[in-house]
This record gives sequence, C-alpha cells and structure tokens, in this order.
Amino acid sequence: MQTLYADPKGESNVEKYATSAALKNALSDADRTHEQGRIHIGSVKAENPTVTDSKLDGKIPHVILSSCLNISEWDVVDAKTKKPVSLPSERLTKYVIKSTVEKRAEGWRVISDEPQAKAC
Repeated sequence: MQTLYADPKGESNVEKYATSAALKNALSDADRTHEQGRIHIGSVKAENPTVTDSKLDGKIPHVILSSCLNISEWDVVDAKTKKPVSLPSERLTKYVIKSTVEKRAEGWRVISDEPQAKAC
C-alpha cells in the first residue's frame, strides 16, 4: 500500500493484497493524492490486529479484524519538492480500522477497510 501512494505514477502490486472495495478505494484515493501533486513517504503499521469475527467453513472463508492503523510516520509531501504538506493538527494518526479479508484462489485478500474515527 505504501508503494501505491509513494509513486506518482501509482504503480504498485496492491492487487496482490486487496480486491473489491478495498482495492477500488485505495486506487482512487492514491489517484486523488497524485492529482494534487502529493505523495506519501515513510511507513504505515497495522498494530495489534484482533480477530473480531470469522467464518472459515463457508463458500468463501473470511475474517474480520480490528487493528490500530498507525500513520504517524507516513508523511504527505509535495511530489516535486518533497517538502511536507500542511495537514490539520487534529487529524488522527493512530486510529482503529476494521478490515475484512477473504480467502480467494490467489490467497487472502483485503476486501474492505473501514476507518472507525476512533483513536487508539
């Protein structure tokens, strides 16, 4: 995911990890960022993942996870100058995210990510 936002051309291998709404949303968000002349540098961490629900015996096995998404070391910068972009001081840099992953023929893929607007 980090590569998708860091490359102004939007080239990455995000399809190996995401599909459905998660892939569509990530691609459109990265496109919007790049259209504004911005990129993201640094790292993102999904911390303390906890399984909140699972159904492994169905037609398509899936698991729902709750994690703390830590973007405190992921900086938004101008793509040309690499200077930091001003962001709201009240924005959350560590927040709860609910993710649904499904087992597909290619392996496990994130199908949805839902930020919970709750600090962690």
